[in-house]
Amino acid sequence: MSTSATPQVSAKSTWGIDPAHSVAEFKVKHMMISNVKGQFSKISGTLTRDELDLTKSRVEVLIEAASIETREPQRDAHLKSADFFNIEKFPTLLFKSTGVAVNSDGDLSLEGDLTIRDVTRKVTFAVDGPTPAAKDPWGNTRIGASATTKINRKDFGLTWNAALEAGGILVGEEVTITLDMQFVKV
Repeated sequence: MSTSATPQVSAKSTWGIDPAHSVAEFKVKHMMISNVKGQFSKISGTLTRDELDLTKSRVEVLIEAASIETREPQRDAHLKSADFFNIEKFPTLLFKSTGVAVNSDGDLSLEGDLTIRDVTRKVTFAVDGPTPAAKDPWGNTRIGASATTKINRKDFGLTWNAALEAGGILVGEEVTITLDMQFVKV
């Protein structure tokens, strides 16, 4: 009796981050009263998507620290300095996923390693998406996703702060990070 093995069909596809339509944003409390928002405009990376089982998908995102923009040149210069990101010594931030989970509500959680200033910590992003695939006017296939997490900046060596005369601190410790990404199928 002859048995034949069923061939494995690859369900993996590769997608590149479209840097013109993707951004890494953050927000942090200023003087304990309001949020300051900023972004890193230079973002690149790859999504390896398992079309049959999203939990087997993986993503890697590389962010250029020097691309930080908060709409205030003096603040941007300070954030690029050794007090914060120290872009001369640590020119990139990196996120590499280690797992994807489907939550009970059907939404995705993206777990992985976030590296800032050569300090790597486990983080979990809540994912909105991915969107259904769509063709652009030039024949490329695209999808989008947004992922959000919160970190304590001190966990990554971002410890600079100043005490306020009335009490409290100048820069909050909790930072919300949002990655809004558009991917193009390779």
